[in-house]
Parts: sequence; structure tokens; C-alpha cells
Amino acid sequence: MADGRHLGRAVLVRHGESVANAAGLFTGVLDVPLSDRGRREAHRAAELIAATSIVFDLALCSELTRARQTAEVLAVDLPLLPPVQHDWRLDERNYGALTNRTKADVLAEQGEAQFLAWRRSVHVPPPPMGDALYDELAATPLCRRLPPAALVRTESLADVMVRVGALWRERVDPLLRDGGAVLVVGHGNSLRALCAVVDGLTDPEIQDLGLPTGHPLLYEFSPTGAERDGLLVPLARGGSYLDEPRARAAAEALAREGGT
Repeated sequence: MADGRHLGRAVLVRHGESVANAAGLFTGVLDVPLSDRGRREAHRAAELIAATSIVFDLALCSELTRARQTAEVLAVDLPLLPPVQHDWRLDERNYGALTNRTKADVLAEQGEAQFLAWRRSVHVPPPPMGDALYDELAATPLCRRLPPAALVRTESLADVMVRVGALWRERVDPLLRDGGAVLVVGHGNSLRALCAVVDGLTDPEIQDLGLPTGHPLLYEFSPTGAERDGLLVPLARGGSYLDEPRARAAAEALAREGGT
């Protein structure tokens, strides 16, 4: 760079496959572990990241178990990774009353148009969860130690964009301006929302975007580069997967299943 600073870099990783992913559930804030396949995906993600030789200044992760387990694998396989810091704002989108229901059942019950509106739209939230489910989740050790804002009745993707955008502005963008490197471990929708903020995506682009599990996505930023809404704009819109052919194939398979 002209002023001697290096490119800022951010690597986004959606957690490996969870047991709920494998079962075809609307998972959201339901706290579930990785499947065996998900652990293998996390190890593969670590291999791809190690090959870049990036030295990270900050590692951020969701509070949910499937993301935490992914980050734990990365921490073991990447010895130079700094201690992982957890932030609930990276947690998965809250699917409201759809939480823990199978996608197949919701599709059959509600029809494709309503199903896709709840699953893929930017501004349409699922129906809010009732008192029984809300109280059950609020009583878990995880939710009891998080701030009240971490558990709501339902969320649209636009709601998620607000919280992940605030996190990016506070903790990531300043490091990128200093040529730093940040690892972010999140979820299909929290990272989809983050990409929407970083890339300035239109609503149709957001609806079409799907991030496959366990495939690291690299963004690079010039510390003196262009800005949008006070945030650095990436050098390549959409970033680049560290294993582009396999990630694109996985993303296409995800799209055929209805998306994230």
C-alpha cells in the first residue's frame, strides 16, 4: 500500500454440518452440536486456512455450540490462532415458531411461496414463537448468561443484518483499516447477513446467496480503499472461497435444497 500498510483480510467460516442440518430442521437459536461430517468439514476448513499462511489478529465466533465446536477444531489445527472471542451477535437467525420443525413439514403445510418467504426473504420474519418455546429457551444456561436482546420471538434477515453490521463496525472494520486479519465463525444466515452488509447486496442478491458449511470465504480490503456507509468495501465483491470449485458445487447443492 502507498502508506506501507498491508491489505486487511477477513475469513468467514460457516460452522460444519450440525445434527439438525443433517435432519433437515429449522435450527435457528436451537443449540445443537456438530455431526461427524461437520467435524470433518471443520478440519478441512482449517487445512484450507493454514495454506493461506494468514496470521490472525482476532478470532470471533457465535455463542452457539455448533459454531463453538467448529472454532475449537480450528484453534487446535491452527496453533497461531489467537484465543477465540464469542459474541452473540453472530448467532443464527431466530426462526420463531418454525424452530425445531422439519423444513419438509413446513413446506407441505404452508406451500412453497410462504415457505420461501420465511426462509429466504430479507424482510419477512417467520411467525413468532409461543410462550412455551420462548420460556424453554430462556431457561437454558446459554440464554441465561446472554443479554436479553440475544433471545427474541422471531427475526427477519434484515434484523440479523443490524446486529452483525454493528459487530463488524465495532470490532472488524477498525482492524481491517490497520491491515489486520480477522477470522469469523458463524452460521448460514448470520454470515449471509454479514455478506449483505459488507458487499452492499440488493434484496434479490441476498435472497440468492447461500453459504455452504465448512467452506472458508476470504475477503481482502485496502486500508485506503473505497468506503460505503463508513465501512471499507472489499477489493472483490463477494470475496473468494479458499476451495472455489468445491464451495461453488456445495453452494449449488444448497440452492437446490432451498438455500440456507
